[in-house]
Amino acid sequence: MLAESGNSGKVVGSFWNAPTPVLCAYGIFSVVGFAVFHFVAEREPSSTLTLSAAAQCLGIALLWIQVLSGKGAWGISTKTLLLDAVAISFRLCSTLFVDGYLPNSPDGDFVYQSFDVCSVLMILFLLRRVTVNHADTYQASEDNFPIGPMLLGCCVLAALLHGDMDANPLLDTLWMAGLFTSVIAVLPQFWLITKSGGHVGALTSHYIATLAFSRFLSGCFAWMAWEHLSCEHYIDGFEHARWVILGANLMHLVILGDFGFKYVRSISKHGLCGTVDLSIPCYDV
Repeated sequence: MLAESGNSGKVVGSFWNAPTPVLCAYGIFSVVGFAVFHFVAEREPSSTLTLSAAAQCLGIALLWIQVLSGKGAWGISTKTLLLDAVAISFRLCSTLFVDGYLPNSPDGDFVYQSFDVCSVLMILFLLRRVTVNHADTYQASEDNFPIGPMLLGCCVLAALLHGDMDANPLLDTLWMAGLFTSVIAVLPQFWLITKSGGHVGALTSHYIATLAFSRFLSGCFAWMAWEHLSCEHYIDGFEHARWVILGANLMHLVILGDFGFKYVRSISKHGLCGTVDLSIPCYDV
């Protein structure tokens, strides 16, 4: 019993002994999320979409902490960052100009878009930092996932399956392309992790986890907006865009399922500073 208490104390200690910038990042996200939900969105459930954008901002901030804390660019996939930037930019082409895919709460008036703009700028500066200032620790030879064909496939599928919430085929297609691109964005990161032996650094694992949380919140918004999602029918009475949007969010969570299990186990055992080993089967974790 005493041994178990000792181990529990070590886990709690390692959790709170996480680097101050990491705790500050999570603390700021919590405060901002609370403020957006209670004071800006006036507790409207649709604010989950804005919170999903804020969670994405948090994930990118954690990568910045890794780079600025002297740990270099090891484990960071620029291909994933590039796809994230493209996905958000596609989405902004719609949300900056029309309100078809915006939350109907007050946070849809530029608060949601502000988080996305912030994310794109943070990613662009981070890409430069990784490839120029930290080229010595960036794993360029391993980070070679072919993103071109997949990005093209996302655009083609978006042109075929987009909704009509914006009442503009081009903007609807761009928004859907952004959704599809955000789903596949994590694949180059997993490719790099696999080529690096299956080990994920603490801050990189937090980045992946916050993206999963972001997609979960986005999926919740899609579920709540189910009756409002519409499209031009290929089959009379069948709103395919509803299923596509919700299915894309679920697909992202399925892709991250194995990682999520091992991430939670790592946090419970080693705290926020623990690394995640994806090479170990789930039943051996």
